[in-house]
Amino acid sequence: MSYRFLLRPKWIAFHLLCIAVIAGMVWAAFWQLRRYHEHEQFKQEVNARTNAQVVPFASLIGTGSPADLQWRRVQVTGTFVPDRQFEVVNIGQDGASGHDAVNGLQLADGSVLVVNRGFAVGADTLPAPPSGEVTMVGRIRTSQSPGLGQATDDGTQHLTQIRRVDLTALRQQFTQTVQPVFLDWMEYQPVPAVSDGLAPVAFPDLDGGPPHLSYTVQWFIFSIAVIVGWVLAVRKSIGARSGKPKKRKKVLIPEQYASGG
Repeated sequence: MSYRFLLRPKWIAFHLLCIAVIAGMVWAAFWQLRRYHEHEQFKQEVNARTNAQVVPFASLIGTGSPADLQWRRVQVTGTFVPDRQFEVVNIGQDGASGHDAVNGLQLADGSVLVVNRGFAVGADTLPAPPSGEVTMVGRIRTSQSPGLGQATDDGTQHLTQIRRVDLTALRQQFTQTVQPVFLDWMEYQPVPAVSDGLAPVAFPDLDGGPPHLSYTVQWFIFSIAVIVGWVLAVRKSIGARSGKPKKRKKVLIPEQYASGG
């Protein structure tokens, strides 16, 4: 049996198509595997930073890039800048829709640290920040930027409602120097007798997101299926060219009919 037919143009095109599809699926599988490892590393880093000891903000800021400091818990003392409150609109948390209250906390060196004071359900007016000097524990966050195709906040305008905590825009709302990171408020120290009704910003769901490992397995299975399909197509074509008659299935006839009874 000659296999030269496999070198015909239409078969070469078929081989190349299968190779391209398999290569693409294998690439997608390894990409998903890489994303899985990146997500696992991210989880380990976040957990390690979150579980680290609470330290004064002044002792930590400047020791690394904002990305290296993100998720660290710090203690800070200052006074909220009066009459400058921002509302982060269209926020969802714990299955409820609402908004966040964002304020500037003026520190002892005169700079301002932006603080997300927490989440409020619904559309009610956000409570004003505490007056006087406060001490709080918060989680360091990096400036939030818009995704592809999303609108930005114009920091050159007087802002009251914002889409996200974008320090590039908020920096233009203060005359003081603004710190390169902001805080997600966690608690006041000491705990006040009366709460302002805001809930701390929810910690990110580290176990959520796409199931990259499952997608990896699926892409490998799909690539194997293409290989099997190629083999079956070649075998079928070889069988058709061999000229061998197809085997007929034997039909079993009961004895009484075979004997004419």
